[in-house]
Amino acid sequence: MMTRLLLAACACVALLPSAAVAESSDPWEGFNRGVYRFNDVIDRYVAKPAAQAYQAITPQPVDDGISRFLNNLLSPITLVNELLQGKPAAAAATMSRLMFNTTLGLGGFFDVGAKMGMPRTNEDFGQTLAVWGVGQGPYIMLPLLGPSTVRDFFGRFADAPADPRAHISRDAAYGILGLNLLDTRADLLSAERLVEGDRYRFIREYYLQTRAFDIADGVVESDPFLDDSFGPETGPAE
Repeated sequence: MMTRLLLAACACVALLPSAAVAESSDPWEGFNRGVYRFNDVIDRYVAKPAAQAYQAITPQPVDDGISRFLNNLLSPITLVNELLQGKPAAAAATMSRLMFNTTLGLGGFFDVGAKMGMPRTNEDFGQTLAVWGVGQGPYIMLPLLGPSTVRDFFGRFADAPADPRAHISRDAAYGILGLNLLDTRADLLSAERLVEGDRYRFIREYYLQTRAFDIADGVVESDPFLDDSFGPETGPAE
């Protein structure tokens, strides 16, 4: 997961010149920056220190296993949305992964499915709405929850019935949610050094580009890292 995060962040830096497109998607920037400052204070004094402590006391194999467990727990959301998007083959693979990881993988702590040639996919109702042709709407920074769009915000509610946390006790659900936030924040610690310039703008660009990448299932029209201008020239010098 960290490799994907780091690559996505690097791609975001490379794509910063396209900020005019993102800014047109952020008509509520003044409000969003205010929420971002609030979130940043919470992160600086609560979330980040907690994540650093968690990372310091958690061995890497255990940390990786917890990440896999949390990802496996949310697999039903991916399964439902793959069906809604008309991807029966992907849904069958997700179902198989879920069964193998939950049983042989001890609840997903071990990724048995990946070893059997079934890599993890991630779908949610925000992506489903995009596939159905619903526009993303303005970018919005949510208190505590972070970056989103209007489309993704409403998608969160539609995903709730497929979320296993909605069907367990409230205390357990809050415990799993807290662990998920802590684990995710800890995974982002090493990526912070890639953030340059305006942090708000960087996070906005990163979120919008990553969501576009996920909605397209990784199929991009152009890749700055594959462009000839980023590599050595192989043709004859003129």
